[in-house]
Amino acid sequence: MTAARERPPPARPARRGRRARRNRALVQAACVAISLFMVAPMYLITLAAFSSPAALNEYPKSFLPTSVSTETMNAFLTSTGVVPALLNSLLVGLFTVLLSLALGVPAGYALARFVFGGRDSYQLFLLFTRALPIVVLSVPLARLFITINVSDTVLAVTLLHTALALPTTVLITASIFVSVPQDVEEAALVFGCTPLQAFRQVVAPLALPGMAAAAVFTFVLSWNEILGAAVLTLTHRTLPAQVLGSLQWSPLAFRFAGGFALVVPALLFIFVMRRYLLNMWGTTLR
Repeated sequence: MTAARERPPPARPARRGRRARRNRALVQAACVAISLFMVAPMYLITLAAFSSPAALNEYPKSFLPTSVSTETMNAFLTSTGVVPALLNSLLVGLFTVLLSLALGVPAGYALARFVFGGRDSYQLFLLFTRALPIVVLSVPLARLFITINVSDTVLAVTLLHTALALPTTVLITASIFVSVPQDVEEAALVFGCTPLQAFRQVVAPLALPGMAAAAVFTFVLSWNEILGAAVLTLTHRTLPAQVLGSLQWSPLAFRFAGGFALVVPALLFIFVMRRYLLNMWGTTLR
């Protein structure tokens, strides 16, 4: 009879505690490094946008604000076409979010709740729009919009951005609706709710974080999209298309001010929507 192998002694609690603290420290260090990597360009753009032209042309440049001035931002905001382009971008972004959710949420719900032939193929087909270059969509759409007399309008850019954002909106909301227990919805139907009331009062509140994530993605995509807006518009351009069209004639200060104006609205929208998002443990971000 062979002797039983001796089991190694269990790890000491102190050793496990040190390992846990080391892992937490590494995770926090990685989070700080990623945050700095993302925040550093925004800080540099903000610093340049609110520096005087003399400080902007200094070499070597300081990483701390030495000469704060609103002259550059005032010159940018008072330039011809900038304020109308900013308003056009806001309208296009908000209308794109509303239209994408109005079409994408029912489609995502149908994919999550109903089994029908070709469902997997349909989900794959949705991604084909994202696989095509934007210019492939912009040129035929420009011809179509000219034919139906809606070219060079906010509506034309909204329709294009909705076509770009809709596949992702459908897939995000479908994955969220799958995670909502169907028993809860059936219980609401048993207690007298109509299917629409059950969706509005039970399913939609539980799926709100996913819809908020889809809204954030859609707004950022619409706000930053530039090529399609430049092709479809001429006098009613969005802010990215307006900035792109004037970069080759603009001084360096104007470019930094334009970059700052492009970053801030998207950050504000994300800040407003963040309360509806959930982190991976299911607690509300506040």
